[in-house]
Amino acid sequence: MAAFPFHIAATDGAARTGVLQTARGEIRTPAFMPVGTAATVKALTVDQVAATGADILLGNTYHLMLRPTAERVARLGGLHRFMRWDRPILTDSGGFQVMSLSKIAKVTEEGVRFQSHIDGSRHALTPERAIEIQADLLGSDIVMQLDECVAWPAEHGRAAEALRLSARWGARCKAAFGVREGQALFGIQQGSTFTDLRRESSERLQEIGFDGYAIGGLAVGEGHAAMCEVLDVAVDMLPGDRPRYLMGVGKPIDLVEAVARGVDMFDCVLPTRSGRHGQAFTWGGVLNLKNARFAEDDHALDSDSDCPASRDYSKAYLHHLVKAQEILGQVLLSWHNLAFYQGLMAAMRQAIAEGRFAAFRAEFAARQRTG
Repeated sequence: MAAFPFHIAATDGAARTGVLQTARGEIRTPAFMPVGTAATVKALTVDQVAATGADILLGNTYHLMLRPTAERVARLGGLHRFMRWDRPILTDSGGFQVMSLSKIAKVTEEGVRFQSHIDGSRHALTPERAIEIQADLLGSDIVMQLDECVAWPAEHGRAAEALRLSARWGARCKAAFGVREGQALFGIQQGSTFTDLRRESSERLQEIGFDGYAIGGLAVGEGHAAMCEVLDVAVDMLPGDRPRYLMGVGKPIDLVEAVARGVDMFDCVLPTRSGRHGQAFTWGGVLNLKNARFAEDDHALDSDSDCPASRDYSKAYLHHLVKAQEILGQVLLSWHNLAFYQGLMAAMRQAIAEGRFAAFRAEFAARQRTG
């Protein structure tokens, strides 16, 4: 029996809306998880993040094990208390960051040995250690298995090696995790853009048995069209009665198209990263507030929004803050972008529940192209 009940309330085509019930509260799906990599969603307080409608945050094993260390977080009461967030937290296992950020990384059957990108210190991350950090020390609600993610483009043989190693690591993660009260373990499907490998990965994961299933190895350079082609086949390979989580995705149009294919959960740094660089996501497309055309635009980003950053400040003022490199500009645009993402998820949930998701999808795509 899965750790957390997952109730699908309505479907519209492959799109679905429901609730994942955790010990720390409900996660309404489709759900977007703001990324709090180092125990903070950059530039925002947890109260601001909660006010946008976020039900769950994402933290990262790699970053937290290096600084301030998972042991220190544990001594200070766990990640929820440390960052003052009392709702659910999902932690990424850190495998992707080891590959992409560490100065030197060596992958073996045992795990990964690497040098910190911060100070060059040496560390080891095994499946058992990944579970210990996430479940025991950080106290995550949703724990991710350790996996090996290969870059794109990947040769078939290399992608096959990675998915099989990930499956063996997944079995070790499951054994280390055992049965826990109030915590869930998700497996990660790999296989790059190869249908046969995605199927093999899915079968191996289901033989092990997880509380939820993630789709990994996308948003690594393959582009929107290729991602959608993979999702056309990869999503249905995963159990329909458990949450499906697309890791590291993405742009608003990516979220809509993934939901159309049956994905339930997402995370991405894009809303806050773009906000720090002067970009605002809107229903009419992406705005670059650095652009001189906003210098005397007295309109708000979204006057109908409940978010103060979206509703109460003019584009002219935001343009000024961005051009002057004022920190407040980064705060307001990050806040607005997260509110927009949560508003998008809420709009999709409502469209699915009302049986009009296809129309919503078409209208959204048209507005994003012409905005």
